[in-house]
Amino acid sequence: MGLALCVAAAGKAIVIATGIFSLSWTHSVEKTEWREDWRVTPGGLELTEARVKGSGAGMDPGEGAKLENGWWVWTPELPLVPELVLAASGATVSGWNLCHAVECMELGADAEVPVRIEACER
Repeated sequence: MGLALCVAAAGKAIVIATGIFSLSWTHSVEKTEWREDWRVTPGGLELTEARVKGSGAGMDPGEGAKLENGWWVWTPELPLVPELVLAASGATVSGWNLCHAVECMELGADAEVPVRIEACER
């Protein structure tokens, strides 16, 4: 078999045959884009890189960040996480965009039950 990415929300689940993906969103206060690159591993999800278009309310670039083409870019040193839980409040300007090699999809645009993202078997 092999690893994949499982996304579950509002009673629906999809399996995406990918080992890497990115999440991006617009900060609700600063209206600035934030992006993260993730890898699917047997031990969970690994954050491999983060980027932010600016800084401000709760979105300061991480340690060692370098300015590249208008983005602050850094490699977070965090442990693997078993899952990501995206809780949409309905008060933000948009949901999250999850992109992988084949497509991008919007998640959590409406206030609903949380969106769960985790590694799973294909």
